[in-house]
Amino acid sequence: MQPFGEDTRQNSSAGDAGDRRWEQLAPGVLRRRLPQWDATVGAVSGDGGVLLIDAGSSLREGAEIRAEVRARLGNRVTRVVLTHPHFDHVFGTAVFSGAEVYAAVGAAGLLSRNAEVLRDDAVANGLLEDEAAEAADVLVRPHHAVSGQLTLDLGGGREAVLVNVGPAHTEHDLAVLVPGTPDVVFCGDLVEESGTPQAGPDAHPSRWPAALDRLLALGGEDALYVPGHGAVVDAQFVRAQREELAHRFASYGR
Repeated sequence: MQPFGEDTRQNSSAGDAGDRRWEQLAPGVLRRRLPQWDATVGAVSGDGGVLLIDAGSSLREGAEIRAEVRARLGNRVTRVVLTHPHFDHVFGTAVFSGAEVYAAVGAAGLLSRNAEVLRDDAVANGLLEDEAAEAADVLVRPHHAVSGQLTLDLGGGREAVLVNVGPAHTEHDLAVLVPGTPDVVFCGDLVEESGTPQAGPDAHPSRWPAALDRLLALGGEDALYVPGHGAVVDAQFVRAQREELAHRFASYGR
């Protein structure tokens, strides 16, 4: 249901050891490009714990993220935000025991129904069968559905704003704004830098440009925009990708 199409990222240079590091985007705001699919995870530190944005493609990867976040930020993950329900962003969620999980409204039902579909998609894209089956068996259904906009108080004056901006890349796209200096917007796969944005059968191509308009309104001209795959970009990149997608999907009716 959620194939990447021909532009899979299994050979991405982000798998090199030198690129497998956490970047500080703002005080207490980090992100990492994961190997194999070059997917992004983000971490936002507050007095009450760490907010994690996406959770990796397997339980093994999730456990690695959990240990690294604790080592770098000195606190445990207490909240997880899933930007969209594709395996490379959700399969590590179960390792964050006790964390509250947030996603766009409707994502919980989809994950409940489609664990086997996600497993098969993961295997088709190169995840080992036993890892895919294990993650699918314990797949976490989000506890909190975001239908509009939700502000989370992370403690110590830190907030994160969850915004339902879909459907676009999927039926259930969620972005995260972390206000600060600079503002940081975690875009999920609404924005991709390391490859062409992928539109699988669950995409709504005709609505994608409007979702990017919402991202730009959310972050403004000076924000850092963190794509679901690839390097951090600016508003100019997001605007250019919006125009590219509008042209690419001009004939789509969905």
